[in-house]
Amino acid sequence: MSMEINIPEVLAEVQTQFARYEKALTSNDVAVLDELFWNSPHTLRYGVTENLHGYAAIAAFRSSRPSAGLERTIYNTVITTYGRDFATANTEFQRANSTKTGRQSQTWMRTPEGWRVISAHVSLLDAPKT
Repeated sequence: MSMEINIPEVLAEVQTQFARYEKALTSNDVAVLDELFWNSPHTLRYGVTENLHGYAAIAAFRSSRPSAGLERTIYNTVITTYGRDFATANTEFQRANSTKTGRQSQTWMRTPEGWRVISAHVSLLDAPKT
C-alpha cells in the first residue's frame, strides 16, 4: 500500500490550521490554542522549560503563561501530510532581542472535531560561536 504525501487539499487544510495556531500563539489567544490541541490525556507538549502530559496540563500552562513578548519571526517551515489524517509541521523561529534560534515541531491528526496537535516540542539553540 502506497501512502499519498502532501495531497494538495489536505496540505492546504493543515497549513491553514498551522497559521491559525501561529496567530493565536503570538496574540495569546488561549481559546484558539486550547481548541487546536487534542483534548486527550495522550497529548504531549515539551516546551523550553516544561514537560506537559495531557490536555489538562497543556491548557493550565497556556492560561497561566505571561502574554508579553510572544512575537516572533518564523522561517524554514516544513509541513508534510501523510495520507488524509496525519501531518507534521516543523519551523524555526527568532524572537526580537534574542540570539537564540527556536525550533518547534508539531504532530497533527484529523479528529472528528478537525485538525488537532497531538504532540508538540519547542527548544532553543544558542547562537553559533563565531
